[in-house]
Amino acid sequence: MADTLPESWRDALAPALDTPEARRLGGWLRAEEEAGKAIYPPRGQRLRALELTPLDAVKVVILGQDPYHGPGQAMGLSFSVPEGVRVPPSLTNIYKELASDCGIAPPAGGDLTHWARQGVLLLNNTLTVEAGQAGSHAGRGWDAITDAAVRAVAQRDVPSVFILWGSHAQKKAGRIDGLRGGREGCRHLVLASPHPSPLSAHRGFFGSRPFSRANAFLEERGRGAIDWGGTPTGGV
Repeated sequence: MADTLPESWRDALAPALDTPEARRLGGWLRAEEEAGKAIYPPRGQRLRALELTPLDAVKVVILGQDPYHGPGQAMGLSFSVPEGVRVPPSLTNIYKELASDCGIAPPAGGDLTHWARQGVLLLNNTLTVEAGQAGSHAGRGWDAITDAAVRAVAQRDVPSVFILWGSHAQKKAGRIDGLRGGREGCRHLVLASPHPSPLSAHRGFFGSRPFSRANAFLEERGRGAIDWGGTPTGGV
C-alpha cells in the first residue's frame, strides 16, 4: 500500500502504514478479493482522495464514513459518485443545502472531483467496503491511516476548515490533536452538524450553511474561496 501512496502524503502517513495492523489490512483485502468478494472502490481508486488533494493544498476536509456499497458508486471520494450514476440521497440533500446557502443550482451529476481539485479533501474513515455490506470493513485497520491523514492537516500552521456531518465524523475529529475539544483556541474552523442523510438532514443539517461559512473563513485568512458550483471534470 505504501508504494501507491501519493508523494505529498508519504511522510505524514508512513508511520501508520509501517505497522502490523496496516500489513494485516493489506493481506486481508487481498484474501477477500481472492475469495471472490467484490470490494469497492476498485483497486487504483482507494487512495483517490489523497491523489486529487495533496496535503499542502488542503483547504477543507469533509469526512465520510465508508464508501458506497452499490455497484459503480464508490470512486474514492466521500459522498461522490461517478458521472452517469444516480445521485444518492445524502448528496441530493448536500446539493439542496448548497442551493439554499449559496444560490447554486443542484448539478445533474454527483462527481465531486472538481471540489477535490480545489483543495477539498473528501475522505472516508474506511476506504473500502464489501459489495452490498455497509460498514463491512470498519475496524479492519483503515482508521489509523485516515486518522493520520486528518491529523496531518490539523497539525499544519495553515488554517483549514473541517466539515463534520454526523456523529461518526465528529467522533473521529475528536480524536485528533488540535481539534479535540471543539473550536475554542483552534486555528481551524470546525463546522459540525447532523448528517445529510434523509434520516437526519431536517434535524439541523438544512440551514447550517457550511459552504458560505467555509468560504468566509478561507477568504478572511487569505486562502481563497472554494467554487462549490464549478464545472464537473468528469469521472475518475
